[in-house]
Amino acid sequence: MSKNAMIRVRMSSHDAHYGGNLVDGAKMLQLFGDVATELLIRHDGDEGLFRAYDNVEFLAPVYAGDFIEATGEIVSTGNSSRKMEFVAKKVIVPRPDISASAADLLQEPIIVCKASGTCITPKECQRNK
Repeated sequence: MSKNAMIRVRMSSHDAHYGGNLVDGAKMLQLFGDVATELLIRHDGDEGLFRAYDNVEFLAPVYAGDFIEATGEIVSTGNSSRKMEFVAKKVIVPRPDISASAADLLQEPIIVCKASGTCITPKECQRNK
């Protein structure tokens, strides 16, 4: 069973919530929720429930057109709780200064958000024991 999961997605103009095509930070939490769901399915055979974040840090802005890679891992498990840590990195940025379709793969990804939290899979729902 894998204790790691990753999702990569391009932020669209629909994700941009603020001036200058800035993406709402809550979008990173949505990606972390999707990563957590995959981790729980891999670990328990069930989607489980996200219980709480205990830490969230927004470290750099995200804009429409950016490609974000969100990763997570289960760092500890209890009877039904799964403690997880997440990181979101910007890996590709648009280059509208060059052309409407130009983009750069970043040599060094930029960490845009980090978080940790706890998910719960009720014992009766755990199938991968």
